Amino acid sequence: MDEQKPLSTMDASELLEALLQGGDIDQLQAFVYDVPSGDLARAVSLLEPERQSELLLTLPPETAAFLIDQLAHPQAADLLEELPAEQAAAIIDEMPSDEQADVFGEIETDDAAAILDRMDPEEAEDVRLLSQYPPDTAGGLMITEYLAYPENMTVDQALADVRAHADEYAEYDVQYMYVVSPAHELRGVARIRDIVLARGNTKLADIMIRNPRLVTATDTLDTLEDFFDAHYFNAVPVVDEQGKLLGVVRRAMVEEALGERADIQLLRFGGIIAGEELRTMPLGGRAMRRLAFLLPNILLSFIAVTIIAFYEASIEQIATLAVFLPLVANLSGAAGNQAVAVSIRELALGIVQPRDWLRVCLKEVKVGAINGVIIGAILCVIAALMMHGELMSLAWIVGGAYAMNSVLAVLIGGTLPLAAKALGADPAMISSPILTTLTDMGAFFLTLSMATTLVIAYLPPVT
Repeated sequence: MDEQKPLSTMDASELLEALLQGGDIDQLQAFVYDVPSGDLARAVSLLEPERQSELLLTLPPETAAFLIDQLAHPQAADLLEELPAEQAAAIIDEMPSDEQADVFGEIETDDAAAILDRMDPEEAEDVRLLSQYPPDTAGGLMITEYLAYPENMTVDQALADVRAHADEYAEYDVQYMYVVSPAHELRGVARIRDIVLARGNTKLADIMIRNPRLVTATDTLDTLEDFFDAHYFNAVPVVDEQGKLLGVVRRAMVEEALGERADIQLLRFGGIIAGEELRTMPLGGRAMRRLAFLLPNILLSFIAVTIIAFYEASIEQIATLAVFLPLVANLSGAAGNQAVAVSIRELALGIVQPRDWLRVCLKEVKVGAINGVIIGAILCVIAALMMHGELMSLAWIVGGAYAMNSVLAVLIGGTLPLAAKALGADPAMISSPILTTLTDMGAFFLTLSMATTLVIAYLPPVT
């Protein structure tokens, strides 16, 4: 066996493997807590599947839960599915309630049911509650770890409960106490500072903030973003339709969810339409996710190339023309994608709505015309350098075709996301393939039809 490298010279993946082989639980725990989350995720990903399971089973449940929390939800779910249900349940019991729900959303139904049956009943009930709500709503983002006390309780009684459960409550990131009625309806919010400074016999109802700001469980991520933009709170209580307190949404969770949504939109814009994909996921599933995007594109691409087939005789007469078709198409698509990106961003910020399509068109036409003329002139010069004699006039057609198609591309790119939003579809998911097809069709048709009509018709036939 080769001599092992000193631990101090190993990268995170090598060190994790060495520590796992050594079996020192204390060193493994220190590694999990001390290594940056990105390095930790990579190190776990590079382990063989059976070694990943061994790692989770070797670590204490609370440390394994911390490790799982550092991984992407699909990867975390895959690891937990490989464990016996009892061990997976012990790990999930130690996770925050919002993370429990997120991971359960990625676990296969049968495995999830088996794990729930072996979880602590109270924890399992929290998971079932949170799983009722979409992940991008207040109900899906809230945590159920919070402090709530009856309105007739005194400050001394509340503080006594906090001290009695100090170890448990230390993980709650407590800054507020929520005051509720006997039916658990939210009555008010008491700040920890006010409670600490109040006399011991003061009732919570006397120091609470009445009619507090709140959100409902069905409020969307956009609503939560607007709320925290308008109010500098660390958290906001979540209630149901009857006003009963269900949980708390923290500002940090909303910011994290917004980041995840942006990542998913970027993936969808790139053709990964079935959700997050990691290379640690099973090969077959990854292939199917990508095929879901690629297969419809066969039809869309075929529609575009039929235009080339229709003008086959023109291309045969002047083969040089074929060189500029992909150039005009690609540059037009790039211009259109810029308009798509701006529209998706403005939709996310609430700056535009689908009804603003005319204003978007007017704005994009100006940009498309300016850039179209500039890039078209450059293409005209390039084409002129490649052609001579009677073919020189084709250089003007190449430049003119791009200038016109540039305007068309930004018009399509600017309005497609708005149309998708109006139809309830994901703008990032459908804009790119449709834009590519339409801009390709425009480039091929404008270039070939103009060349056929204005130039090729007057040239002698190719011998």
